[in-house]
Amino acid sequence: MFQTFEATSRPEQGPPRLRLLREEMARAELDGFLVPRADAHQGEYVAPRDARLTWLTGFTGSAGFCAVLQEVAGIFVDGRYRVQVRQQVAEAFTPVNWPETKLGPWLREQLPHGGAVGFDPWLHTVREIETLEAALDRSGVHLLPSDNLVDRIWTDQPAPPAAPVTAHPLEYAGERSAEKRTRLGAELHAAGEAAAVLTLPDSICWLLNIRGGDVPRNPVAHGFAILHADGTVDLFMAAAKLSEVRGRLGDGVRLAPPEDFADALAALEGRVRIDPASAPLAVLRALEDGAAEPVHGSDPCLLPKARKNAAERAGAEAAHLRDGAAMAEFLCWLDAQAPGSVTEIGAATKLEECRRAAPELRDISFDTIAGAGEHGAIVHYRVTEETDRPLEAGELFLVDSGGQYVDGTTDITRTVPIGPAGEEERAAYTRVLQGLITISRLRWPRGLAGRDLDALARMPLWLAGQDYAHGTGHGVGAYLSVHEGPQRLARTGEVALEPGMILSNEPGFYREGAYGIRLENLVVVEEAPALPGGTVGEMLRMQTLTYVPFDRRLIVTEMLSGPERAWLDAYHALCRRKLTGRLGPAAQAWLDAATAPI
Repeated sequence: MFQTFEATSRPEQGPPRLRLLREEMARAELDGFLVPRADAHQGEYVAPRDARLTWLTGFTGSAGFCAVLQEVAGIFVDGRYRVQVRQQVAEAFTPVNWPETKLGPWLREQLPHGGAVGFDPWLHTVREIETLEAALDRSGVHLLPSDNLVDRIWTDQPAPPAAPVTAHPLEYAGERSAEKRTRLGAELHAAGEAAAVLTLPDSICWLLNIRGGDVPRNPVAHGFAILHADGTVDLFMAAAKLSEVRGRLGDGVRLAPPEDFADALAALEGRVRIDPASAPLAVLRALEDGAAEPVHGSDPCLLPKARKNAAERAGAEAAHLRDGAAMAEFLCWLDAQAPGSVTEIGAATKLEECRRAAPELRDISFDTIAGAGEHGAIVHYRVTEETDRPLEAGELFLVDSGGQYVDGTTDITRTVPIGPAGEEERAAYTRVLQGLITISRLRWPRGLAGRDLDALARMPLWLAGQDYAHGTGHGVGAYLSVHEGPQRLARTGEVALEPGMILSNEPGFYREGAYGIRLENLVVVEEAPALPGGTVGEMLRMQTLTYVPFDRRLIVTEMLSGPERAWLDAYHALCRRKLTGRLGPAAQAWLDAATAPI
């Protein structure tokens, strides 16, 4: 479970690998080379073959990049990973706070006399390179497309993933692939576009009603596709992966090997849409070399995929009922263990065991975050055999986990005390809970985006001079990626929230070196009924999908307002009603006590 590829990249391996890369840079006459946490498909998670950033640096976070120059190697990470990166990389790498420090100004400062910085055009998006080029304008620093220098020195690089592709049944998808393709093709035609290029694996899997296993914990298949205005699709994917579904894809899907993708792009004609936020620069260059007219636009699958249909919502509900039962069994078991008798790995292993009791589970949805004490303050902590530690009395234990079920994807975080908890920790926990309750109770005018709501979850913490360095929520797929765009509940969330979108609701607070608190439910956006005397037009609200009680031992009841207490009691009553009959006797008794009125 924990012996992943990334765990084999140790900090001491970084400096010799960095030396080899700099030697390759010198041979290529480059002053710098960019190493992103990305593959050619620009998904958040990468296959072992594409884990170049981890292989080079030892950093295992799911976001970041390294800018390697001859004298400095800056590793850029956001607020989720600033504790983690210092623990995982050698001193040869310099952590840089991103996005506060952007790459363009940093390169101008580090290369004051100019220089050539190489990059692999398959691993950087159109928008990323255009933004960086604008930031470097008149600096003397110029960007040069290059083959991948890391691949030159990575002698034991894993083979490309080749997991078999399976069909995603109509009862879970809710719409036939041919209907999706026809509908989106008509939208392209109405926009005067001949085709759209698809590079995101979850978009392709959603459109074709298929699932794969090329990325750990995410049921997606690597490939590329071209959606034409007539509703047909050219799918570029290794034939060996498609043996189970070839006959189900239909006449409207033409198959070709991935090696033919660039030539197919060059052969296109007319206006061809690419999404600058996800399409590699190499795609744009291939279109420009041919007869097509590239036009910027959003991936046509993004919003339809985000707006879950009735079947997908029903699947999410069923998945969360199973998941809630598994979490209740786990939390009951954990409460019965003596402090110090269970380690982080032991707890995570038990939780996965509880989930696997459901035959519908296909995998966990990400490597479980199980952090005790100071490890809980590492936002995306990943326990290994080297870092594993017991859950000791007086500590908080943060566990963030989820499951990939045939009909839905789950993601839940709970923080629990191991023995008595301190007053500081209880007060912080209550503020985090108040933020979650605020989002759960919210009604808002249709048309607002995640950036308009994010601050509301932070207000209880802000009033105490506290905050958290991550967004309040991310989108979630329907038996797809646990992190799904374009919807976000964050300052960077610019897409209007719409009915059917599933998001996480997960405020937190982290005291570095001491403890971490995060509470997370998944919610689905739905239309809110009109209120008597209301003057605002159409409004939306969140319906909670997660059914797991919050730990009463950490709640300072006096801090809660009347409406907050009412919401919490109603939520706990709902958890009890939904899960009763799904649990063993011990877990049922635990649930009854955990959901008693405040």
